[in-house]
Amino acid sequence: MTRETKGLRLTNTLTRAKEDFSPIDASNVRMYVCGPTVYDFAHIGNARPVIVFDVLYRLLRHLYGADHVTYVRNITDVDDKINARALRDFGDDIAADKLTLNDAIRRVTEKTADQFHKDVKALGCLPPTFEPRATEFVLARPDGKTDMVSLIQSLIERGHAYEAAGEVLFDTASMPDYGQLSKRPLDEQQAGARVAVDTHKKNPQDFVLWKLSSPEEPGWDSPWGQEAWTTAGWTGKPKGRPGWHIECSAMSAAYLGEVFDIHGGGLDLIFPHHENEIAQSRCAHGTSVMANYWLHNGFLQVEGQKMSKSLGNFFTIHELLETENFGGREWSGEVLRLAMLMTHYREPIDFAVRKLEEAENTLRKWKRAADLAEGSAAVPDEVIAELCDDLSTYSAFQVLTQLAGEALEGDKAAAASLRGALEFLGFDVSAEVDKAAVDEAIAARLAFIRDKNWGEADRIRDELLARGVQLKDGKDPASGERITTWEVKR
Repeated sequence: MTRETKGLRLTNTLTRAKEDFSPIDASNVRMYVCGPTVYDFAHIGNARPVIVFDVLYRLLRHLYGADHVTYVRNITDVDDKINARALRDFGDDIAADKLTLNDAIRRVTEKTADQFHKDVKALGCLPPTFEPRATEFVLARPDGKTDMVSLIQSLIERGHAYEAAGEVLFDTASMPDYGQLSKRPLDEQQAGARVAVDTHKKNPQDFVLWKLSSPEEPGWDSPWGQEAWTTAGWTGKPKGRPGWHIECSAMSAAYLGEVFDIHGGGLDLIFPHHENEIAQSRCAHGTSVMANYWLHNGFLQVEGQKMSKSLGNFFTIHELLETENFGGREWSGEVLRLAMLMTHYREPIDFAVRKLEEAENTLRKWKRAADLAEGSAAVPDEVIAELCDDLSTYSAFQVLTQLAGEALEGDKAAAASLRGALEFLGFDVSAEVDKAAVDEAIAARLAFIRDKNWGEADRIRDELLARGVQLKDGKDPASGERITTWEVKR
């Protein structure tokens, strides 16, 4: 294996320093990013890591070659809320052996997972190399890839986990440097999991690896909890389900190995999720690290406030793309993408209507300039250089603005470079338009005009303009009736 750098420097949460990126194996650069929990549609906060790490994925592919980067983003479909819904909707079929638990959970999560894929495609994101589902990695697999039960068993055998009251918990005292990622004082560390944790722990910060399920709860055949199961008066083999953190340790090892290059996610995942991933993985495998570089994107607010359903400012990606719930109109995925990237990924971002409007205007200017190109040129070195400085998208966008200005002054080479850069960054610079959809929108607008509903007519006009379609009203010379023509205009 070879170790080499390509000028890329990344801020490593583990060391709190910006470091030269040197992959373990330049022929297979490996990155894992925590994906969505598909209980409900993904919210706009979920969009930020998807977009940020898509840019990093594109940059790594540029630097090392598209065939030499492996990107894994998981889908969490193990969750008590999901399990409860599966039991509620398909409990009778599961009890009658007409449907397995995995199949029932998949039916529950299929709609939300499909919507997530539709959303991230609209955001201009490339699909990851692998997208494993947590439910497929609970029990031992025929292909021998790492699974959660085997990983937990390894932790028990190595003295890093213990069984208590039917649960298996990680023994944080067995790991002297537990907490090195978050650097939180020991008395501030608390167990974190998406399943309830009882009080039978050796240490307050111990966290659950495996939870006992009752006969009425979904679960998998469990190697642990027989005594607690029997004491409760239940018959047969005990059932259980994994805690939250163990899934990422299993799936990252399954596709990337015991130690890999980059682990990413939102700032909110540093503790307890990523901290506990490190503990599980290192102690199960006997390694000094889980991943060499840990990257975290900053928090997202909406109009200056923390996003919350109670505040009425909780929005899904789907809502922004396909409803008028935010700012009274729909927004294109490209506008959302640019708005997310206009702020450095490690900084907090205030997601506001004015930010989307700014992104929309900027993108329109760039595309108008890129339309002057006769073809696409290679991504400018200046753009790559800025991105190599800890994904400084803001600085890269300054280069794009300069190229746009030169293109509008007649520089064809600048226009081609701009076009190439936009394509590389995940923006669609094709001039193709869905003509049938435009004609349908024009017909609807004309109907509103006939009804003197000027507000709706103007809304349709403005939405088409935002998509690069400019309308021109006139009169039919023969009939004198209003007609509307259109052209693509950035």
